[in-house]
Amino acid sequence: MKLKIAVLAGDGIGPEVIDQAVKVSDAIAQKFGHEITWRPALTGAAAIDAVGEPYPDETHEICITSDAVLFGAIGHPKYDNDPSAKVRPEQGLLKMRKKLGLFANVRPTFTFPSLLDKSPLKRERIEGTDLVFLRELTGGIYFGEKGRRDNGETAFDNCVYSRHEVQRLAKKGFELAMTRSKKLCCVDKANVLETSRLWRETVQAMEKDYPEVIVSYEFVDAVAMRLVQWPNSYDVLITENLFGDILTDEASVISGSMGLMPSASIGSDIGLFEPIHGSYPQATGKNIANPMATVLSAAMMFENFGLMEEGKVIREVVERALSLGIVTEDLSDGEKSYGTREVGDWLAANI
Repeated sequence: MKLKIAVLAGDGIGPEVIDQAVKVSDAIAQKFGHEITWRPALTGAAAIDAVGEPYPDETHEICITSDAVLFGAIGHPKYDNDPSAKVRPEQGLLKMRKKLGLFANVRPTFTFPSLLDKSPLKRERIEGTDLVFLRELTGGIYFGEKGRRDNGETAFDNCVYSRHEVQRLAKKGFELAMTRSKKLCCVDKANVLETSRLWRETVQAMEKDYPEVIVSYEFVDAVAMRLVQWPNSYDVLITENLFGDILTDEASVISGSMGLMPSASIGSDIGLFEPIHGSYPQATGKNIANPMATVLSAAMMFENFGLMEEGKVIREVVERALSLGIVTEDLSDGEKSYGTREVGDWLAANI
């Protein structure tokens, strides 16, 4: 297969972890006889510094003419610490999601047998956890009208959803549940929010089209609690943008490190694959960032092309590295650790 992949390394540790995912992907391409053309483009703070825009038109053109996007991370302290900044790296991320139609963020949470004791939660709480969040990505409070009034003393952010936006996300949730244990949880705050009531009634109306799927409805605060009590009681969860943003970060630490969890953002045409961690500016250039989440995002990318064996090989070599202690310092517990590049080299060589 010939693949054109847009590479948006972004900021902070983004370029470092992306380099390792490219190494691993090239090793897979060599092993299975594929041909990958990598197409680098600017985004985030790096793009602002270069052209004054966090998601330039040139970057968008590269993305829409590629088969997929491999994405690192965005964000920089000089923008985080300046509330008055008119242009921010995160604006580029929201713009990219909207322009590429990436309305569904797929975030799996699973455990590795060799790392069960590294989780902040007890082994018996998390063993067997294998759940997937589908977070709506292009609507809700992040995209609603926002502003100030009363001479800047009052701020507002509007949360708006249409039935269509809920339906298309829920459809992917139902379809995913059908391929797994046929359990779906709709996460909302329907006792308070009108948008949540729209979510709940829309999903309820869709149940008849998927009679094999058992659907539950839970308030977001209850889910936040149960994720640390009994995460393995969940399978597929669907929710709106803000709730999904918070809950998926909570779920990510179940595995033992945010540096382990991949994600995909999908829509009708193109998919974007990225680690769930941020730009981690404190680690930039130190060769200590964990590349596993980005490598596993590449595995999701191959699987999205229907190349299931390729994805399986990546997952197996990552599990082998973890079990042998070929890990960065966040997982080493003070024992011998490896640099970002060394982990990437080991994975590629063992593929």
